[in-house]
Amino acid sequence: MSPVLLSKYDVAAPRYTSYPTVPYWTAEQPDAEVWLARVARACEVDREISLYIHLPFCESLCTYCGCNKHITKNHAVEMPYIEAVLKEWKMYRAALPGTPILRELHLGGGTPTFFYPDHLRRLLENILEDVKIPLGPQYSFEAHPNSTSKAHLQTLYDLNFRRVSIGVQDFDDELMRLVNRHQSVEEVIRCTEEARSIGYHSVNYDLIFGLPRQTPAHILRDAGYLETLRPDRIAFYSYAHVPWLKRSQTAYSEEDLPAGAAKRLLYETGRERFEAMGYREIGMDHFALPTDALSIALDHGSLHRNFMGYTSMRTRLMIGLGASAIGDTWDAFAQNEKTIAGYQLALDAGRLPLFRGHFLSTQDMRLRRHILRLMTTYHTDWFWPEEQDDSLAAALERLEPLADDGLVEIAPFRVRVTETGRPFLRNICMAFDAQFWARQPEGRLFSQAV
Repeated sequence: MSPVLLSKYDVAAPRYTSYPTVPYWTAEQPDAEVWLARVARACEVDREISLYIHLPFCESLCTYCGCNKHITKNHAVEMPYIEAVLKEWKMYRAALPGTPILRELHLGGGTPTFFYPDHLRRLLENILEDVKIPLGPQYSFEAHPNSTSKAHLQTLYDLNFRRVSIGVQDFDDELMRLVNRHQSVEEVIRCTEEARSIGYHSVNYDLIFGLPRQTPAHILRDAGYLETLRPDRIAFYSYAHVPWLKRSQTAYSEEDLPAGAAKRLLYETGRERFEAMGYREIGMDHFALPTDALSIALDHGSLHRNFMGYTSMRTRLMIGLGASAIGDTWDAFAQNEKTIAGYQLALDAGRLPLFRGHFLSTQDMRLRRHILRLMTTYHTDWFWPEEQDDSLAAALERLEPLADDGLVEIAPFRVRVTETGRPFLRNICMAFDAQFWARQPEGRLFSQAV
């Protein structure tokens, strides 16, 4: 990568799991009745729905983590939280017309495998009895290898889960000690082998580049394990340094963090090795074998991106259950109370625990389509004059310097990301972000783009 381009475009930018991005949402405590009406309408348009359940508990704090989590070793918190989630689901279920088809289900955290297997079974059986399960459902969960037992894997497999995402981060013990992550290579191998022996057909590894004191030698060592274990997918995430949001990230010196060209070298080292092993780069930060559903979706043009990251299919409606979970009806977003106490108190009072949201304008939805296409297909197009408006004209004007640098090609009614431009995908999408340019942040909101 050109050092000149890296220096020019390595700025703070959103990751675009939504548009508008969360800091620009305009509805504080959105009206529950209006939100549920949007939910019902989305389900009427498309009976297939997605469900995300946030399970926020962890037994120890990984200091790099930017997720919403609660640290405790007290497992007595499990059942009260599950009962709260089921109360929330009943509110949604009462609003949904007919029997929805649950196409996609993901358990995120936190650490979903913090919960005992029997408690997870209780949670999921109560939800699954109220929906239709289609052929080939996309059900997945995040697993910490240190807490994921064979009983966890078997219980979730029995409930139609076929994909597991294992949090590896890095295989180096010293790096993991530095960020307070407790696991061993042997536990990663055990978790992988047990999942495959049970019948899981997609195993993902979460890896992070840009960790404190991480070097290309660490990435090459990781690649050696990947060559042997052959996960079906690799999520190769950039460490997002946001200590103003996550105080745990002040646990180590910023001098230890790879930055700029040094950080990008970590990604390029990994990408080169992954592709040499037969993995394909998927969108941003993801790799998959040609046989994996993500890779097939890329070929078929059905790749999608939402708050769960890249997925192999899209539903109009995604319901988020649990503290801080986000729902999406395509024309509206809503996020739950972030604290567990606030979330549970709202449900005990008989109300949806909504914290903030956004109802998209026509312009928002047009720009959302462009950003989503760029994130999943590396191009976008439009009809003239139906979709031509001031926001698109402004985006094209902001793209002209990027075109001069060879990052995009602009043609009539079409923008295409070049091979040179793919590392700068967040910058390219930002050109379409009318909300960002109308109210540029005065403080720090986002991590670095490259």
